[in-house]
Amino acid sequence: MSEIVYSTTVTAVGELVPDFAEQGVLVFFGQNAPAELHEFSIIHTPDVQIRAPQVGDRITLAQNTYNVLAVGSVASDNLLNLGHLDLKANGLTEPEMPGDVNVEAVSLPVVKIGDRLTVISQP
Repeated sequence: MSEIVYSTTVTAVGELVPDFAEQGVLVFFGQNAPAELHEFSIIHTPDVQIRAPQVGDRITLAQNTYNVLAVGSVASDNLLNLGHLDLKANGLTEPEMPGDVNVEAVSLPVVKIGDRLTVISQP
């Protein structure tokens, strides 16, 4: 049975986020992120933190759904401890960097304050 294993609400969107999204990358950080990271980051507040994404999970963001294809070796610790997630829409099944979470090579949405990111486990 599918289960929500991580869920968070966007509280701020840096002015460079749309430029990063056009390149297929969304960078998330928790509320305690240093100010110098805010310009290119999506700041969020989680309400469910059972675990981070795993290969085969689905991520929903701004009413779009993505399949998780690869997860870097530190992505779980980064998300659960720092609220940090590098979501890359590159279609790769191997992460390029240890913190990457890869999904299909598709257009990423324009993210707004109040949008939710949810990780859903798949049976």
